[in-house]
Amino acid sequence: MRILFIGIALALLVAGPARAQGVLEHAGETLRLDPVYVDPEAERGISDEDADNLRALISDEDAGPLYIAVLPGSAIEEAGGSAAAALKEIAGTVAEPGVYAAVIGNAFRAGATERMLPQGEAGELAQEAIDTKRDAGTTAVLEDFVRRVGNARSSGAGASRGGGGGDGGGGLGWLWLAFLAVPLALFGLSRRRRRREEAAQFAQVRALARDDVIALGEEIRSLDLDMEMPETDREAKDHYALAVERYQQAEQALEGARRPEDLQPVSERLEEGRWAMEAARARMEGKPVPERRAPCFFDPRHGPSVADVDWAPPGGEPRPVPVCAADAVRIRDGDDPHTRHVSVDGREVPYWQAGPAYGPFAGGFFGGGLVPGLFVGSLLGGGFGAFGGEEAAAADQGDFGDFGGGDFGGGDFGGGDFGGGGDF
Repeated sequence: MRILFIGIALALLVAGPARAQGVLEHAGETLRLDPVYVDPEAERGISDEDADNLRALISDEDAGPLYIAVLPGSAIEEAGGSAAAALKEIAGTVAEPGVYAAVIGNAFRAGATERMLPQGEAGELAQEAIDTKRDAGTTAVLEDFVRRVGNARSSGAGASRGGGGGDGGGGLGWLWLAFLAVPLALFGLSRRRRRREEAAQFAQVRALARDDVIALGEEIRSLDLDMEMPETDREAKDHYALAVERYQQAEQALEGARRPEDLQPVSERLEEGRWAMEAARARMEGKPVPERRAPCFFDPRHGPSVADVDWAPPGGEPRPVPVCAADAVRIRDGDDPHTRHVSVDGREVPYWQAGPAYGPFAGGFFGGGLVPGLFVGSLLGGGFGAFGGEEAAAADQGDFGDFGGGDFGGGDFGGGDFGGGGDF
């Protein structure tokens, strides 16, 4: 019965659409994994590219933790008719310290948990952004707001610059400052550009990981009813329970991921969860449990590999790679395997050519022997890690409330008051 209850819970968590869950709750849950959420039905929705640029800008401007939601006007009704209350509800779901902002219908509201910004300042920054960029559109308003938050937090951190002192170095000091200004400026621009690129790459890899976690949850849900049958093999139920446990661990690891390195535990749990699902299916069909092998190299979602096959990428040298049964047949017949592609600079490329940010995520699938240094060019430069055995190794948002403010309380992230901003 415990497995049945877990399966039912997963069915509700994984398969339930945003509308059934509630727009505000779904937005808050998503923002726990991703700092920008755009509801597909939002009247003032922005493109995926604009959302990616916002993620990068948040990092570039040192504005985080900053959470942004773009939602349909129906979310205001869900919160009892108040856009500020809607934003407060989102912040309560995220339950993390930070600055929060939401475009809900034509309303723009913002606020922050205590100690992130002075009380009421986030709402004032939102009002300034909409006053300045209203005619330029939603994306321009949000970008302006992010920059203002970054500037406000930077100013707050460095507000205590000292006065005092005499002439000091006089003209010689200014000469040294002028001499150093150009290289320092170039270094700052390079660093900001690199951080922007890294943030955008991490957002892409995290989205890839999130898709894989959801896919495993859907697989688990598809066997839920079979697992509750009294005649189901005991060993099949045990493997199913392991898959459920690994799914939950992968979900938790993804929730806390902030850097590419944080995604390796996600893929490690996914790899074991997928194998456990294969084992459960095999026992349900009266077959022996399959050997624990690395996933299919061409797309780990294909599941555990069945053999190592010599294969060469275009212009590369042949080498053995683990493949699923279907890709083994394709290669044998002279066809291309079904490779997982990802978007890089507007081009679709095999995931092993997508850059070093994807390395830690792949490392969880293929073990430490494959990954170090290989994602700089191609993954195909090393061996695959050994497999085998049963086991492998929150919100002070300006003036939330109906422009009157109020105690934000609750959770572990302090109080705040919500409600500042304006309308488009």
